[in-house]
Amino acid sequence: MMDSKKTKLIENKFRILKPDSLLCNFVTKIRKLFLFCSFSCFFCCRCWKICSIFAIEMQQFYSSQLLERAVSEFSRLPGVGRKTALRFVLYLLRQRMEDVESFVSAVSSLRRDIKHCRICHNICDTDVCAVCSDNSRDTSKVCVVENIQDVMAIENTQQYHGLYHVLGGVISPVDGVSPGDLEIESLIDRVKVGGIDEIIFALSGTMEGDTTVFYISRRLSGLNVRITVIARGISVGGELEYTDELTLGRSILNRIPLGE
Repeated sequence: MMDSKKTKLIENKFRILKPDSLLCNFVTKIRKLFLFCSFSCFFCCRCWKICSIFAIEMQQFYSSQLLERAVSEFSRLPGVGRKTALRFVLYLLRQRMEDVESFVSAVSSLRRDIKHCRICHNICDTDVCAVCSDNSRDTSKVCVVENIQDVMAIENTQQYHGLYHVLGGVISPVDGVSPGDLEIESLIDRVKVGGIDEIIFALSGTMEGDTTVFYISRRLSGLNVRITVIARGISVGGELEYTDELTLGRSILNRIPLGE
């Protein structure tokens, strides 16, 4: 009997620790209210900053409509705001007329006269790029890349001497990019013609890149061609403690003998 009374006394004394106690419910409501207020304040601050920036841009004074038009066109470039665009325009106004005309002519001819290689889809000035027309290249190897920048990056290493194939992107259903939007069929046709022994995938190590590699490898599974992927691991000069688990795990699995 005494044990039962002591138990009830202890339970009543520490009732505040129970999840269904009034104090516990009160603290929970306070926490929810605090989180809601914090989110509201953060949202309001962000909206105020966006509105302030928009208002400043709307109140920007231009002494010339031609100047305003030039600033608007330059601000359409990626990573260029209206302030940076204004500096570009004012810089051009301080240059000689010949230099400005040369700049305009270069941009205009770039868009009008640029071509894509009919074999690898790389950017070039003729129907066939300099890489595909180089007889010293190893035509039995084709490196599949995402865009033109990847071709430049690999060429700068001076370690690859084969051909390329530019897909023009990677498969990404979220962004609305399907296999039909990429240069995949032309790659299949190049392999079917013959003369290619190895396809090297040099795509980004993202989910979209791996999906693209998987899709193309399935399309090439019935053809007599070797399929490889560039090695992924710790970068030169990198430290283990700053390397993510996936990269470190792949480095361990794809380890090579010392001296190779």
